[in-house]
Amino acid sequence: MNKNDLSQAIALGADIPLGKGEQILEALMAIIQRQLVSNDSVQLAGFGTFIAKERSARVGRNPKTGQAIEIAASKTIRFIPSKVFKDQINASIS
Repeated sequence: MNKNDLSQAIALGADIPLGKGEQILEALMAIIQRQLVSNDSVQLAGFGTFIAKERSARVGRNPKTGQAIEIAASKTIRFIPSKVFKDQINASIS
């Protein structure tokens, strides 16, 4: 499913025009991005939590040459699914 498919699913699920579904998805993504940039988490009950985590600088290896390289500190986004969501996913395996 891509962004267009998701906005259409939102519109159909909420029984609103397709353009409104796209606006809602755009607004949701902007809010999540804004919160994560300001180091706040986004918790969605029954779904999960988005958090921005800091990665410290470290030494890595170039896989081709084996040479040590410095990897700069950075931030990454982590999604932690809720227990309800995890249970739903694991139920589909059985």
